[in-house]
Amino acid sequence: MPYTEVPGERVPIRMWADPAQVEPAAMDQLRNVTRMPWTHGLAVMPDVHYGKGATVGSVIAMRDAVSPAAVGVDIGCGMTAVRTGLTAERLPDDLGALRSALEAAIPVGFHSHDEPVDPARVPGLKGSDWDGFWNGFDDLAPAVHPRNERARRQMGTLGGGNHFLEVCLDDAGTVWMVLHSGSRNIGKELADHHIGRARELPHNQDLPDRDLAVFLSGTPEMDAYRRDLFWAQDYARRNRDVMMALACQVLADRVPGTTFEQRISCHHNYVAEETYDGVDVLVTRKGAIRASSGAFGVIPGSMATGTYIVKGLGNPASFNSASHGAGRRMSRNKARKTFTRDDLVEQTRGVECRKDLGVVDEIPAAYKDLESVIEAQTDLVEVVAHLRQVVCVKG
Repeated sequence: MPYTEVPGERVPIRMWADPAQVEPAAMDQLRNVTRMPWTHGLAVMPDVHYGKGATVGSVIAMRDAVSPAAVGVDIGCGMTAVRTGLTAERLPDDLGALRSALEAAIPVGFHSHDEPVDPARVPGLKGSDWDGFWNGFDDLAPAVHPRNERARRQMGTLGGGNHFLEVCLDDAGTVWMVLHSGSRNIGKELADHHIGRARELPHNQDLPDRDLAVFLSGTPEMDAYRRDLFWAQDYARRNRDVMMALACQVLADRVPGTTFEQRISCHHNYVAEETYDGVDVLVTRKGAIRASSGAFGVIPGSMATGTYIVKGLGNPASFNSASHGAGRRMSRNKARKTFTRDDLVEQTRGVECRKDLGVVDEIPAAYKDLESVIEAQTDLVEVVAHLRQVVCVKG
């Protein structure tokens, strides 16, 4: 369906969500973005919901400015999916053992590798210049320098919350590996450092929301943030590369002859330099993927509602963007108070996954309906494949 244009103060709000269904606090956040003098445009995805400073599910184009809190603390968070040459009947009968093997290979939650992963010893690992990447750590904000060893050991780890690793089947029965993760603790520490610096700057003292504090182009603060931001985005991509290589090796060890074919990787929490209407802008996608014409993307649901592989249609009205997932419809605290372990067991029936109270805040009913989210953006993406998970690993 086409977007709805809602008046803003300086720019309109282009919404691929029903404004009447968006919580008032989130609408207030969207209006605050339009009040900022640097805002060139704002697009709102169908999975929009309240966030810190800016809503999750928003695309903010700014001229000569960027808000570190709008980017968020999980810099570079995103998705990677790999289509294998396997079909469902070749999967091991014991999916519980497969899940255990994946959990043994890839630390989850607060756990990390005992020793940093050596990229040269990971079969099938994509990416290069690892030495150059790690040498860049010394150029990051001095506040994070004590975290070097921790960052190295967390490379190739999943984390917790809504991050996951899944074995999925498409409608033809082909096996896919899908994962969702970001820049781990080092991304958060870099974000927290720069958010704190931005709040102290004089030009940010009269903003409608202090969490929208920005850095301005041509300043040392912006230069320092961009350096750390782009490094963290690279960390997140490499983190997913390492995990996917480890996960694919686990699968190949259990099903000899497994091949790995199409590979898709996309950030959905990041900044990119782009041009629209002849204007160079910094585009912040907070809970949104780039959906330029022909670009593949991954839009997941929850623990048992599947994932969509999509191809972008290149709609400039959305700044070539689409949603990043189903989006939460209730907070984690509310989900914990609302649902029981029995609810989780019922809603994840048929999926080999954790079914304990430690992940009840990730229960499918805590998320919006994925099918409705996809239907609301038919002018942004076309569906290439629908996947359903049979194994889900969570921290």
